Amino acid sequence: MKTNVMRILDQHKIAYKVHDYSKSGAISGLDVVAVLNQSAAKVFKTLVTVSKSGNHYVFVIPVNKELDLKKAAKAVNEKAITMIKSKDLQLLTGYVHGGCSPLGMKKSFSTVIDESVNKLETFCFNGGKIGYQVELNITDLRKALNFSVADIAL
Repeated sequence: MKTNVMRILDQHKIAYKVHDYSKSGAISGLDVVAVLNQSAAKVFKTLVTVSKSGNHYVFVIPVNKELDLKKAAKAVNEKAITMIKSKDLQLLTGYVHGGCSPLGMKKSFSTVIDESVNKLETFCFNGGKIGYQVELNITDLRKALNFSVADIAL
């Protein structure tokens, strides 16, 4: 099974590992960590926000952390941001809740990945569909995604 995320990685000739947990029923980040037998610090979740000005931003943080909205707003030069409503996620990004990836969204949004990623050889994020994670090196991801790195997690 190839998702759009995997196709994008293939197009950019980026080496990655697929983790298929589709038969496990796991959806929450910590459930995924348990099924994959990975460190919670290595598995990241993708969060989509909106600012008062109406701009949308994507933040990628470890599944065992919370997004610090103040730090996140500062990282994208906004006064304040809030999480988008779950019901708006698919229309905006093309992804459903639990299957959202920073790669392959309908539109390109400013993306910030938590600085803890710099301590990891590889990290995992959603493969574009519930039940799939991709694992790769942060340096390789730069070939396919424009992002910044900042301290954004609690």
